[in-house]
Amino acid sequence: MSTLLILFELKPEQVQQIQSLVPDWTIISGQADTITDEQRRSAEVVLGWDSAMAGVLDSDCRLKWVQTSSAGVDKLPLDKFRELGIHLTSASGIHPISMAETLFAMLLSFNRNLHLAIRNQSQREWKVSERYDQLSGKTMGIIGVGTIGIEIARLAGAFGMRTVGIRRSADPLAGIDRMYGMEQLDDVLSQSDVVVNVLPYTEDTHHLFNAERFGKMRPSALFFNLGRGPSVDTDALVRALDDGNLRGAGLDVFETEPLPSEHPLWTMENVIITPHIGGWTSQYKQKVADILLHNLHAYITTGKPARNVVDFSRSY
Repeated sequence: MSTLLILFELKPEQVQQIQSLVPDWTIISGQADTITDEQRRSAEVVLGWDSAMAGVLDSDCRLKWVQTSSAGVDKLPLDKFRELGIHLTSASGIHPISMAETLFAMLLSFNRNLHLAIRNQSQREWKVSERYDQLSGKTMGIIGVGTIGIEIARLAGAFGMRTVGIRRSADPLAGIDRMYGMEQLDDVLSQSDVVVNVLPYTEDTHHLFNAERFGKMRPSALFFNLGRGPSVDTDALVRALDDGNLRGAGLDVFETEPLPSEHPLWTMENVIITPHIGGWTSQYKQKVADILLHNLHAYITTGKPARNVVDFSRSY
C-alpha cells in the first residue's frame, strides 16, 4: 500500500479530495513534530518538506516524488533527489496575481507616499511630502520574466508604463515592450525607473544585485525584490539606499528570514518590508491541493507527475 505524507497544512475537505482520488492509499497528515521517523520512511509521496525528511534520503528510501507548496526549490536537497531518482514538482504558477498585486501595492505606496502617510497618521501628524509621482510614462524592468513577470507587465501596461524584460532568451514576448537576454542586464537596469526582481535562486543568481549592479541603476529608481533573498547583496542595498543611489526599495524576501530585529532596513523610511507573503492568498491552500491532485492523477496513471516538474540542471 502506498503512503502520502502531507507536511503542508491543508483543510480537512482538501485532504478528503485527495483521499477520494487514491482511496486505497494511506494518508498521513499533521504538524511536523508529530510525524514519526517510521511514518517519514513509509512515505512514497510527500506534499511539502521539512529538514527532518533529509534523514530518510538513503539507499533504503521509499520516497519517489516530492510536491512542494512553494515555487522556489532552492532550499531542498536537489542533488540527493537527483541521485535517488526522486521526482520533484513545485507550486509554480499559483502566485502571479497575488505577487503582482503585492508589487503594485508597494509601488503605489512609494509613488503616493502612502507608507509615510500611514506613519504620520499613527502620530496624528498632518505632513505633506516633498515629492509625489505617477506611474504613467515610466519604464519598468522585470528581471526574470515568467508567469509572474507577465502578470506584472499586464498591470504595468494598464498604468501606462513601458516594460522591458530579462530572461535567458531575448526573443520577443507578448505583453512585454522589449525583451533582453541576461547578458544585457546592465542595459535594462540603466533605463528602468522601476526594477523588479522575480528570478529564482540559483548559483548564477547569488548576489546578482550587488554594489556594481545598484550602481547601474538611476538614483531615482525604485528596486523591488519578490524573487529570492540571496539574489540581493543586502549590505550593498543598504549602502545604495543610505547614499542616495536608490530612491527606495520594496522587499518581500531576504537573505536571512525572519529579518533580524536589529537590521538597519527596519528603520529606513525609503524601505517597505513585507514578511515573505507576496504569494499568499486565502485560496493558496486550495491551489496547492489542485496541483497535487493533478500530479497525483498523472502519477498513479503513468508513474510520474506531469505539472511543474523541476529541471535539476537548472534548479527550477
